[in-house]
Amino acid sequence: MQSRNKAAIGLIGTGLGYFLNASIAHAFCPICTIAVGGTLVLLERFGVDNTVSGLWIGALSLSMIYWTNDWLKARRYYTKLIGLLVHLFYYGSIIIPLWMTGIIGQPEKRIWGIDKVIVGMALGSILFFGGVWLADVIKKNNNNKVYFPFQKIVISLVPLIILSIIFFLATRTI
Repeated sequence: MQSRNKAAIGLIGTGLGYFLNASIAHAFCPICTIAVGGTLVLLERFGVDNTVSGLWIGALSLSMIYWTNDWLKARRYYTKLIGLLVHLFYYGSIIIPLWMTGIIGQPEKRIWGIDKVIVGMALGSILFFGGVWLADVIKKNNNNKVYFPFQKIVISLVPLIILSIIFFLATRTI
C-alpha cells in the first residue's frame, strides 16, 4: 500500500514538475495542437462545422483517457484523484492551446451561447461514454458475449455518426 502511494505521488510530482517548469510555448504537445487546430481549420474550409469536429475530438479525448486510466490501473498507479487529473490533462491540453491560438473563443463561432468546439467536445464525450456503457450492458446481458464482431466499436460510434450528420445538416450554409 505504501509503495503504491509513493508511486502515485511520484507520478503526480513528475507530471506537475514538467507542467510547472515548461515554457508557455512547450506546455502542451505542439504537434498535437497543430494537428487538432489544423484539422478544425481544414474541416471548416470544407464546410464542416466546428460542432461536428468537436464531437470527434471529444470522443477521441475520452478514448485516450480510458486508455491512460486502464494503463495506470494495470500498473496499480490509478486512484480517483489520478483519474481526475488525467481527465483535466487531456481536456486541458486540447482546449487551452486552441483558446490561446484563437481557434476557439470567437463570438461568431457559438451555438447556444457556447463555443461550437466546446459544445461538440462535451456532446462527443457524453455520447462516447454512453455508447461504451451501453455496449457493456448489452454484452453483460448476453452472458458476457457479443452479438456481432466489433459490437463495442459500432455501438460507440453510431450515435456520433448520427449526431454528426444532424449537426452537419443543421449548421451548413446554403
